[in-house]
Amino acid sequence: MTTANPNGPIELAQTGKRDFLQALEKKYQKRWADEKLFEVDAPPPEEGLSYDELREKYPKWLGTFPYPYMNGSLHLGHAFTISKIEFGAGFERMLGKRALFPMAFHCTGMPIKAASDKIIREIEMFGPDFENYSAEAADPKEPLPPASGSAGVPVAVDKAKKGKVAAKATGLTYQFQIMESIGVPRAEIKKFADPQYWLTYFPPIAKEDNTAFGARIDWRRSFITTDANPYYDSFVRWQVNKLHKMNKIKFGERYTIYSPKDGQPCMDHDRQEGEGIGPQEYTGVKMEVVEWGAKAKPEVEGKFDGRRIFLVAATLRPETMYGQTNCFVGTAIKYGVFAINDKEAYVMTLRAARNMAYQGITENRGEIKQIGEIEGTRLIGTRIKAPFAINPEVYVLPMDNVLATKGTGVVTSVPSDSPDDFQTLTDLRKKPEFYGIDPKWAAIDPVPVITTPTYGDMTAPALVKKLKIQSQKDTKQLAEAKEIAYKEGFYSGTMIVGEFKGLSVQDAKPKVRESMIAAGVGFAYAEPEGLVVSRSTDECVVALMDQWYLDYGEAGWKEVALKLLGKMNTYSSETRNAFEGTMAWLYQWACARSYGLGSKLPWDPSFLVESLSDSTIYMSFYTIAHLLQGGVIDGSKTGPLGVTPEQLTDEVWDYVLGRAELPSPSPIDPKAAATLRHNFRYFYPMDIRSSGKDLINNHLTFCIYIHSALFPEKLWPLSMRTNGHLMLNGKKMSKSTGNFLTLKNCVEKFGADASRLALADAGDGMDDANFDEKNANANILRLHTLIDWCEEIAKEEASLRHGSKDTVHDRVFEEEVKDLINQTRAHYDATNYKDALKTGFYELQTARDWYREATADIGMHSDLVFWWIRIAALMVLPIAPHFSEHIWTEVLKEKSSVQLALWPTPEKPVDIAVLESGAYMRGTVKAIRDAELSLTKKKSKGKEGAYDPSKPKALRIFVASSFPLWQTQCVDAIKEAYDEKTGQVNDVQVRETLTKLSLIKDKRTMPFVQTFKKRIGQFGATTAFKRTLPFSEVSVLKDLVPYLKRTLNLVDADVWLTEDTEGKTGPGFTRHIIDLAEPGSPSFEYRNV
Repeated sequence: MTTANPNGPIELAQTGKRDFLQALEKKYQKRWADEKLFEVDAPPPEEGLSYDELREKYPKWLGTFPYPYMNGSLHLGHAFTISKIEFGAGFERMLGKRALFPMAFHCTGMPIKAASDKIIREIEMFGPDFENYSAEAADPKEPLPPASGSAGVPVAVDKAKKGKVAAKATGLTYQFQIMESIGVPRAEIKKFADPQYWLTYFPPIAKEDNTAFGARIDWRRSFITTDANPYYDSFVRWQVNKLHKMNKIKFGERYTIYSPKDGQPCMDHDRQEGEGIGPQEYTGVKMEVVEWGAKAKPEVEGKFDGRRIFLVAATLRPETMYGQTNCFVGTAIKYGVFAINDKEAYVMTLRAARNMAYQGITENRGEIKQIGEIEGTRLIGTRIKAPFAINPEVYVLPMDNVLATKGTGVVTSVPSDSPDDFQTLTDLRKKPEFYGIDPKWAAIDPVPVITTPTYGDMTAPALVKKLKIQSQKDTKQLAEAKEIAYKEGFYSGTMIVGEFKGLSVQDAKPKVRESMIAAGVGFAYAEPEGLVVSRSTDECVVALMDQWYLDYGEAGWKEVALKLLGKMNTYSSETRNAFEGTMAWLYQWACARSYGLGSKLPWDPSFLVESLSDSTIYMSFYTIAHLLQGGVIDGSKTGPLGVTPEQLTDEVWDYVLGRAELPSPSPIDPKAAATLRHNFRYFYPMDIRSSGKDLINNHLTFCIYIHSALFPEKLWPLSMRTNGHLMLNGKKMSKSTGNFLTLKNCVEKFGADASRLALADAGDGMDDANFDEKNANANILRLHTLIDWCEEIAKEEASLRHGSKDTVHDRVFEEEVKDLINQTRAHYDATNYKDALKTGFYELQTARDWYREATADIGMHSDLVFWWIRIAALMVLPIAPHFSEHIWTEVLKEKSSVQLALWPTPEKPVDIAVLESGAYMRGTVKAIRDAELSLTKKKSKGKEGAYDPSKPKALRIFVASSFPLWQTQCVDAIKEAYDEKTGQVNDVQVRETLTKLSLIKDKRTMPFVQTFKKRIGQFGATTAFKRTLPFSEVSVLKDLVPYLKRTLNLVDADVWLTEDTEGKTGPGFTRHIIDLAEPGSPSFEYRNV
């Protein structure tokens, strides 16, 4: 029984069965650990065997997932991704492979350091144990800062104190509160002011939680990242050194997302908000003020030390500047006047000025010098120069839809090609008094700039008319029109004015931009595509800076990376398409920073290797980590080979992971080096990497690039699969709403196996999955009930049937189980764990239930029942190993652990004829029961007939031996179109024949054709075209009669061939019912007796 929490997880009212299962889980987890079942080693090298031959003799499997970040406990989303490799490891072990599932702990980057810095500040504010904290004192009741600052953008408050981002994510304000919420005692929180403490605190918790989950992880291979682990640090330094020498890491000036507060680039893993957002490049357009409007003049004239004043716009379409008719500003925005140098000042938003300050546009980098402020409404009527425009001077006009959070807040107006501009200009002309403008300010008509095949030389007016846009408030239609106009102009447009008249827009765009910059009326400008907030809660900008970057997107490297992707199994077209899409836009990635934790850049130690750049090939480190480290994750103890970090020079790494020879003299014992190389070459390439789909945009694609650069083709990853995000109870997981579970909470609440079953059932594709707690709770009962049944059967074995297994139900049961074994294996092979659970757990029990019911009169056969129990334990072993272990050892009395058992591959192929006879039996039973139910309902409604279901009754079943004419004609058409050599059916020819026979429009025809073609594949053409069922209907139905009589409470039941009913009349021989029978679909009639 459960009680519902409207805002989050359910609460369990009774826990007896769960407690029983959890006790079993702890028992078997201890056994697995004691027997070291998940410690997987490479076989020793064998003379004369290549690594391909060695792996053929001793098959292996290496599965990995992105190591979790150690700034908290693992949540259910982590568990979902982990489960994909965990289930895979369990299955691959059953195929006789050395299945290696390692796990490490990611500590590189800003999050830990940023959180530590917050704790330091909070200790200063509230004392070492935060004893001086009070909600009232910390959060005074005062008005929040206004939504807009002096330049129409959000005020940059000290979010380390206000903690708005953290509050949004967790409902908590301070870092110490967040630490308490995840179970850290308050007295211990001060220790987290040291970022290194995080590296020792959370990894053991992650290990403990995974162990309680039943994960088959080889913990000997675990490690932490950063230079806190000298072995991993050496590995990372080798990697970046090699990439640097290969010219894959370069140094140069480029745009990057940047945190002014942190003083360094802010990459994806460094962000509190805005992962995946990159720089958007614009052309800045300088529109010099010729004459201030009447409202602006008193406020600004003569106040800027003689500087020339420019309204500055940011455009993505410099080629349209010839068609400017005016300029727009937002009436709700306050603009700043910012000194660029001692001669010029720009009118724009503070947000834009903040970006420009880091792009070499202002005189001093990082300096924002605001010398004035003016409301947008006061700029209306100002006359300005329009660079490159046919009309050299235009007026500033108001626009409702100008955003302070995009561009500069100043918008050039080209109504010939911008639907927004055209509609706003139209509105202003219609109601000049309403908008407070002089009609002459809006007097310039749209100027043709570009011609397109679809819309001519006035694209915007044509689209506004086509989409029936009436006002600038029709934002949805305008957004659609804008997208159409841009694509039409860019891909199909031709310039009809200006210096580049006659060129395509694609060719003209960069040339116009270069000309504007050369003329001093334009400049390069960039800003983030959306809001980006760093882990230190700083709103980021785009900076133009010299930095070390990985040259992703470089043509030659990209070609090799695409080759790797082409060879790799992605398990779904959606995943492959997402990879291809990322590779299409990915271009240069800053790989170094100066703040946070990590490995130092070898040739420039003032920088650290960025967190997404030290984690691209660490899967290879798993293959040797246990040989280097002495059983500790920080590498503080030397491992079994006696190799020290200092001995791992780049030359040694080139030998171990590359193709180089060991240097002479060697800094490392050659035998130790050979052992390291052997372990790497046996386990590599990685067989599968599983991850959330959000990492395709960075980590997974980086993984492809770096593998393609550092390793030969035979060592490239074999596959990558991705999954969607995990919802909880149909809603997004959220700490603030309480709809949240950690891995530990989940296992404590439901037990490991019930949780694992629910995770498997949650889904496998790229769509978001759902962990349903009601399902997890139901799994407790399912597992407990199945254990009870198996144990009861074991006690009552003597009462089961023995001897021959030759009844039709015995044969059907055996073949159905064999078929489910094969289906389930195919699902596991495809990593479709939801489907594997369906066939290997749920449908397997359905088959048992039918067998139990069908043989109630004679009893189930002992051999088949215990065989089924064995299969049940093995088929769900990858997903519910504790249940399987209990059945294996306690019910089946096997001495070795079930973790060593192999997949139960059937010795003989499935007998399709027997399988079909079973499906035929169940289908017939269902049809007969449905018919009786229908007759009973009719009687209850007062519809009297010759048959009364409440009185003693009998059943007569009619079997036809020949098919209807239309089906015979369909089969003949397929036979004529069948090619014996290729085994293929010419579908076009079939359709032509059926059309001639006037059968193509019959709704029964095509489904029958498809089914028949499937039968050709199942039984072969010879059997299929004979038009005979692969079993005797009469024989099967006669075997079914005892079951029907028993379960339907019949006095009698008999089976007749339709041809034997000729001349028969009276009750039970109704002619129109007899005529309904077809081969494979008997008809039947109830009668009273």
